[in-house]
Amino acid sequence: MAELERPQRLQIMLTEEELAALENWRFEKRMPSRSAAVRELLRRGLAAEGFLQAETGAKSQDFGVIAPDKNPDGSPTSSKL
Repeated sequence: MAELERPQRLQIMLTEEELAALENWRFEKRMPSRSAAVRELLRRGLAAEGFLQAETGAKSQDFGVIAPDKNPDGSPTSSKL
């Protein structure tokens, strides 16, 4: 049996309006399925917000959001955990 390309499953609930918008966009863009449309919209939304796809094994500290030796305001921490 072939290995799955998308081993993670995510279930979402949509309002009728959201589903209609998704279906309209999907058909306009000739997407093969709702799942493909949702994945594409998710990729576009994340890219628009400046989020890059993390490499496998990357740690959140590698993204430099908060330095491990500093508080969120930039001041040094009083102790290390």
